[in-house]
Amino acid sequence: MTHPLLDLPPLTAARFAAIEDRVARLLETRQDVLITQGEALLPLEGAIRAAAGPGTVALNVITGPYGQTFGDWLRDSGATVHDLAVPFDSAVTADQVRAAFAEHPEIDFVSLVHAEAATGNTNPVAEIGEAVREQGALFYLDAVASVGAEPVLPDAWGVDLCVIGAQKAMGGPAGVSAIAVSERAWARMAANPGAPRRSYLSLLDWKERWIDGGRKALPHAPAQLEMLALDACMERIEADGLHTVMARHRGLARATRAGALALGGGLRPYVLQERDAAPVATTLRVPAGTVASELVARALESDPGLPLAAGGGALAKEMIRVNHYGPDATPQVVRRALAALGTALAAQGLTVDPEAAMAAVDEFVL
Repeated sequence: MTHPLLDLPPLTAARFAAIEDRVARLLETRQDVLITQGEALLPLEGAIRAAAGPGTVALNVITGPYGQTFGDWLRDSGATVHDLAVPFDSAVTADQVRAAFAEHPEIDFVSLVHAEAATGNTNPVAEIGEAVREQGALFYLDAVASVGAEPVLPDAWGVDLCVIGAQKAMGGPAGVSAIAVSERAWARMAANPGAPRRSYLSLLDWKERWIDGGRKALPHAPAQLEMLALDACMERIEADGLHTVMARHRGLARATRAGALALGGGLRPYVLQERDAAPVATTLRVPAGTVASELVARALESDPGLPLAAGGGALAKEMIRVNHYGPDATPQVVRRALAALGTALAAQGLTVDPEAAMAAVDEFVL
């Protein structure tokens, strides 16, 4: 018995390279683009371990949990790390980055998360990139959550290592990811004696065996189904138009924020300023005396398929996340999420106005 997902001809090197070229067009980059055969943590960790070492002095910006993880990897690689942490309900500014450079002029590596889906904030990468260029530091960016929901432009922003994943706003698979690498990032890796080699984390092995070889022979068997799914999701984005897809996410973020405020019950946006709110997900602070994880559990009882989650760790008590990305980037999902949250809040004796919430949503999506 044949099966359309199993009995497929092998993915050729030419098809693999064509999918990489499609990713490069999405990012509007002339840098080398490498599709890595694993979830985005693979190139995120691989890039840090390849480009950072005992001689590196890094500025690690923390606006959420992934920034904390990057600091751990940098320290484990032997780098000297200066953390720039800002409250999770806001974004970092270019002025704060410049102030860190003034205090530590030896900084030569900057790590930043573009959008933190876990906390619902997004950082002004274009302005920060200008500051990093002035410093002459290598710029590493996690754009996994932002790509497809807002512009990601490594060349225009001076990003040397830009990692993306398709599983969020792009609406694609989680099993493959991609990284755009500048020439000076490759040079930094080649000069680093601690860069992973003969390892699944090794970006240099891929460069030498794949990119430098003219992308004629794959180093190992690719994740075929995930590669085809990545190609299909980019085809869908191209058909809709990237600006249309980004506008959809942006509109839904504004609708969720406005709808939550209109709903009442004590809900309010977790990210204080709308300009700092990520288009990929909206985080909400629950009213005093309410536990976010319990409120989410009650909301999911009425609609189990909703993309609702409580914050991680200590944030599980105070934060709710409404994911509105990829296939969930629809007005219907936002309306259902707010309706379920309204039901859960009402069950705790709080006053809500679901009709006002729906009207607020409709102002941004109709």
